[in-house]
Amino acid sequence: MTRKALVTGANRGIGLAIAQGLAAIDGIEVVLLCRNLDDAKEAGDKIGGGVAGCFAAELSDPIAVGDAAAAMLDELGTIDVLVNNAGVLVNGDGLAISTIDFLRSMTVNLAAPFALINAIAPVMNAKGYGRIVNVSSGWGSFAEGFGGPFAYSVSKAALNALTVNMAPALKNNVKINACCPGWVRTDMGGAAATRSPEQGADTPIWLAALPDDGPSGGFFRDRQPIAW
Repeated sequence: MTRKALVTGANRGIGLAIAQGLAAIDGIEVVLLCRNLDDAKEAGDKIGGGVAGCFAAELSDPIAVGDAAAAMLDELGTIDVLVNNAGVLVNGDGLAISTIDFLRSMTVNLAAPFALINAIAPVMNAKGYGRIVNVSSGWGSFAEGFGGPFAYSVSKAALNALTVNMAPALKNNVKINACCPGWVRTDMGGAAATRSPEQGADTPIWLAALPDDGPSGGFFRDRQPIAW
């Protein structure tokens, strides 16, 4: 049985590494969702085989995200794995950013993942299988002290809360988990970061391919549980 795995922000960085890693697993085809279709197609060319489709949506518009999810389901028939990887980071503390930047952070980092889950999880529930991975951050952890920029930390804490509170709505071997990829050398993480995109992608890939007895409703780094 071939499963289809949707990865958002799949054209670069951790998202591309996740898509490449999933496409290399027997029985998984990846679906790429990016801000524009050319980026998605370019990523598909880099990945080569194992790409089921390329789509575009502006994640700062949750209505467009929901419409894109419906279009993907119409074309593909199903989505078995959802990796909410795309995100934005705006620097500044709580009094140094605009309301517009705060709302954009919350929309891309929280509302867009919710819109995709809301559209796709009922199909997973009906089918009896699904894996949802929310790529979060230790900067969204109460236990780790919210070390990042204000809007990013708040939005990732909210994404963690979404993960916990969504888990009871998922049935029949549909699992949802959040993960921290660590400090990764991407456009967001910068050149000084300690991890490669492939290292950052390892835990999301692991969660996306969990066996039936795997965890749900948890927060992980390096395949190990971490505190919220």
